Amino acid sequence: MPQWAMLNTFRLKPALAMLLLVAAIGPVVAVAEAADTIIVQSTTSTQNSGLYGHILPIYAGDTGHVVKVVAAGTGQAIKNARNCDGDVLLVHSKADEEAFVAAGRGLARQDVMYNDFVIIGPGDDPAEVEAAATIADALKRIATSRSKFVSRGDDSGTHKAEHRFWAKTNIDPTGDSGTWYIETGQGMGGTLNVAVQLDGYVISDRSTWLTFGNRFNHRILFEGDAALFNQYGVIVVNPAACPSVKLEPAQAFAHWLTSAKGQAAINSYRVNGQQLFFGNAE
Repeated sequence: MPQWAMLNTFRLKPALAMLLLVAAIGPVVAVAEAADTIIVQSTTSTQNSGLYGHILPIYAGDTGHVVKVVAAGTGQAIKNARNCDGDVLLVHSKADEEAFVAAGRGLARQDVMYNDFVIIGPGDDPAEVEAAATIADALKRIATSRSKFVSRGDDSGTHKAEHRFWAKTNIDPTGDSGTWYIETGQGMGGTLNVAVQLDGYVISDRSTWLTFGNRFNHRILFEGDAALFNQYGVIVVNPAACPSVKLEPAQAFAHWLTSAKGQAAINSYRVNGQQLFFGNAE
């Protein structure tokens, strides 16, 4: 072999060794990053309102951990977590959350924050909902006038709350489904769009409404009843039920949400000057 060829061969060997080293450690680095990445099964309102876009960069800055959010209705989010498709559950249907923990699918549930539900309707308010004294009174006025009422119909936390409110009236609107009572099977944003298009009433969490753009002449017509209180909770999925759970980073995220830093981050999120969520972790 010519001397120059031998020289080039020796020069290539360190470069080749470096390439092999990178190839060897690359997967290790990727695994290390994945080990800190958790999946949060979440209600849609926290996603649609922009809350995660506000708090997750703060969390990443504090911890270096990455959080991926899968947003669905509360019922679907709980099913996903039950199927081990996530590490943390953040939803707003306390009875279902407590049942999830009682069944051994999640560790302890903790309050994180709250806001409230409101009734949105057309500006001219044909059912005179604005004059109602209670949520039951408001819904009775809608049913009596047979004004259009648009329901999510998707087993979400908001849909479950709507069922509780209708139960106070002794009226089952689902018997009139497809007439004045319209079930969309969609998320909150899509359901609000249908309500606006049909000039109908709809129950929404306040945070989604405040960030909703296609309002036309719709506005908040009923609010303030104590029954409209909307509590959110966080649960780490139980690794005994789901061995794939990344317990340490999942617990770190739940702890941060309920810590002074997390609560301050939640409370600092505002849209057009209005606070959307109010931290109330113990």
